[in-house]
Amino acid sequence: MFTVNDKEQLAKKGISQARVEEQLRIFSSGFPYLRLSAAAAVGSGILSIPAEEEQKYLDLWQDYLAAGHKVLKFVPASGAASRMFKDLFAFLDAPYDNPATGFEQKFVDNLEHFAFFSPLDALCREKTGQGIAGLRSAGRAKDIVRLLLTPEGLNYGALPKGLLLFHSYPEGPRTPLEEHLVEGALYASSCGKCCLHFTVSPEHRPLFEQLVAEKKARYEAEFGVTYEISFSEQKSSTDTIAVDLQNRPFRQKDGSLLFRPAGHGALIENLNEAVADGVDVVFIKNIDNVVPDRLKPSTVRYKQLLAGVLVDLQQQAFRYLELLESGTYTPEQVREIIQFVQKRLFCKNPETKHLEDADLVLYLKAKLHRPIRVCGMVRNVGEPGGGPFLAYNPDGTVSLQILESSQIDMQDPEAKAMFEQGTHFNPVDLVCAVRDHHGSPYDLPAYVDPNTGFISQKSKEGRELKALELPGLWNGAMSDWSTVFVEVPLDTFNPVKTVNDLLREQHQ
Repeated sequence: MFTVNDKEQLAKKGISQARVEEQLRIFSSGFPYLRLSAAAAVGSGILSIPAEEEQKYLDLWQDYLAAGHKVLKFVPASGAASRMFKDLFAFLDAPYDNPATGFEQKFVDNLEHFAFFSPLDALCREKTGQGIAGLRSAGRAKDIVRLLLTPEGLNYGALPKGLLLFHSYPEGPRTPLEEHLVEGALYASSCGKCCLHFTVSPEHRPLFEQLVAEKKARYEAEFGVTYEISFSEQKSSTDTIAVDLQNRPFRQKDGSLLFRPAGHGALIENLNEAVADGVDVVFIKNIDNVVPDRLKPSTVRYKQLLAGVLVDLQQQAFRYLELLESGTYTPEQVREIIQFVQKRLFCKNPETKHLEDADLVLYLKAKLHRPIRVCGMVRNVGEPGGGPFLAYNPDGTVSLQILESSQIDMQDPEAKAMFEQGTHFNPVDLVCAVRDHHGSPYDLPAYVDPNTGFISQKSKEGRELKALELPGLWNGAMSDWSTVFVEVPLDTFNPVKTVNDLLREQHQ
């Protein structure tokens, strides 16, 4: 199936032939749907922390930081913001000159309320001799949009979200990257040091590095921290082969094989490398989920709350592991550990009651000796996002998982009903413990469930194709972690999916 040129292409990308053959097999067989036990809800898989208990967890987190543990804020920031502007690109291609849709009209009418207004206005004056107000009055809205999106202007259509101006302040506008620097200083700095890691695309990395060089000293002075900021790129070796609709390798016009980035699940490799250098706890949050300073107190409080819950669980898990490894435990203590695994880590296996003592201890060790993540869950208000479920795992256990709709068999009435009954969704709000009780880092790729990827339909060169996405970073890539869900308020989730989302009150 593979030519000499194909094999050279594979070698250059660092992908084995066996790996590609396995991907081709998956295209033919598909991924199995996950078997659901129930949709998670408050009281059934999702914790709602009583107000009187919140301070306990906030204090736990402050004590953890004071002890000098290394904390990292990990921000997936790859990719251009082109989807954020798809409505405006459609306007540029439309046969009419003036805004015709509600979206277009709202954008043009409210230009003064965007943080990028001043540089865009200056560009309009430079390129056309008129400012935004003049162009708008003259019915030249397309000229404004063109100078926003294209290389002759701000080039926002090709830049990543992390580098766009999102929020206005008296001292000047801020990008999401800067907002993450501020957030990191407020809840993820330890002993005066604040570590952040951004995954970026190769073509944008110099722009990120330039922005950090320009802004870092200002925020260090403002918050009294020293930043350690690092970047990585999605590895070419994690790309997956594309196929045509007959599941044959998709060949481009030059005859070469087409490989595509395999989604955010590929970033488990980046995360694994980012935490190898002594990191104890990682916060994971998307680049566009940021708010201005006036709304940050809620975000900061609930990030610290999630982290306190994580520390509490980890400390208890470590105590139990040390007890099991000592061999000095009593039957009562084993029963206590079973209760912890079932009721606090939400991991149940009906077969445990049939296990011999030695096998039961091995089972408990395996469930305690793995990474832990505490995930914020918000009430479902129709936003896209993975849902929280109790699902069956390959070893027969039932545990908490974040699932996308593509992983659920919607032809199964029972599974579909569970999906539709879901009350919450995951806004990518995770705090993760990534070292074991001996202080060694976990090998995170070892905890991926390879059966939880999915296949999507795309097109290239005007031809239909099928693409393969690896298990998502917070979905199947963390399938075999200990997982706990905690309800957080909706005001901690403020993503920017379209440019007009920046006009929402939360971003003004």
